[in-house]
Amino acid sequence: MLEQLKNLAMQSLQEKMQGNSLNEEATNEASGEGLNAIMQTIQGGDISQLTSLFSGEAQGENGIMQNVQGQLSQIFQNKGMAAEEAQQEAQSTASHLFQNMAQKFQSSEEADSAFDISQITNLVGGDAGNIINMAKGFLGK
Repeated sequence: MLEQLKNLAMQSLQEKMQGNSLNEEATNEASGEGLNAIMQTIQGGDISQLTSLFSGEAQGENGIMQNVQGQLSQIFQNKGMAAEEAQQEAQSTASHLFQNMAQKFQSSEEADSAFDISQITNLVGGDAGNIINMAKGFLGK
């Protein structure tokens, strides 16, 4: 599932970042760096925050979402974007990314079957069975 998340994240980042004030090379670099930041955040994240994000709940208040927004904003600024524009772009990009991920986890289509909420423990480790079962119930899976 990690590979599917990486592919989805990279596709979402590149899709969302087209047309920003960065040139294509900087946008592609920022997408790659953003993907690394996102995957590190997800792998180090709290399982309840992950299941909350992937089920589409209160993204703005989520610590992982806030961390990813901050990291993306910094990456955009490092690539030459003005601070205010970088913050707005980071908020929009992170929201788009996690909405796409939530749609995949909530989907019942065969093509999205790799996005299984019960597999999140493989991303973060630990014994999170009760939280996963609650999330699965919430998603109807």
